[in-house]
Amino acid sequence: MGKIIGIISIKGGVGKTSVVSALGAAIANEFDKKVLLIDANFSSPNLALHLGLVNPEITLHHILNNRADANEAIYETEHGFHIMPGALVYKKINPIKLKDKIKHLRDYYDIILIDSSPTLNEEILATMIASDELFVVTTPDHVTLSTTLRAVKLAKQRKTPIKGLILNKVHNKNFELSLEEIEEAADCNVLAVLPYELNILKALSKNTPSTLHKQSESTFEYIKLAGALIGEDYKDPRFKFKLKRLFGKIPKQDINRTIFRDERK
Repeated sequence: MGKIIGIISIKGGVGKTSVVSALGAAIANEFDKKVLLIDANFSSPNLALHLGLVNPEITLHHILNNRADANEAIYETEHGFHIMPGALVYKKINPIKLKDKIKHLRDYYDIILIDSSPTLNEEILATMIASDELFVVTTPDHVTLSTTLRAVKLAKQRKTPIKGLILNKVHNKNFELSLEEIEEAADCNVLAVLPYELNILKALSKNTPSTLHKQSESTFEYIKLAGALIGEDYKDPRFKFKLKRLFGKIPKQDINRTIFRDERK
């Protein structure tokens, strides 16, 4: 059976939807897995817009209102994965019904990624309830860290395990919080450190996941994270990475991913 993974944050602007898109593409294309992305940002869905799918006829909102079956709201993309979009204009729904409406899709997909709402309400609770495990997207600043801590606390209350943090939009500047500071505060390991790149914005302008647009530093980080999520190893082919390993300069997130991956095998 497939695994349902919720990607959450309680603050907009951290790049959560771009992470879902790029990670889904990496899992599908690098590891040949059947992947479904679900837009559970019910109030402001934009995952489909990221991928160039405008005004889909049938959406997740129709499913939750019992106006369509789940398979009717699934669309194939040119990026190697499927998507279940949300509706930009919709009637009132009950987000908590999400789990029951999508649980049977495990039989058809290896990985289902849920792009959650960034608002602390029943919408993000729906993702937590529907998911087997959660990953929190955060940025290395004090404001976002405070919301990340709230997300971790809420997930623990809902008894849905947070398996790791995804550190996004990293500039590698002294004014940013360090990986170690974030891990200590959140009591959770960082599994990916994604640098801030213009490639992300360029990919968005072309409605393409960044991992499929142009090979960059973040591309390899996404692929290594994707491998860890499904319990498969990925050997970074770059000379500079091999050189770092030779001299024992292994990034902390690589160590975390290795431990995480081995636990899933």
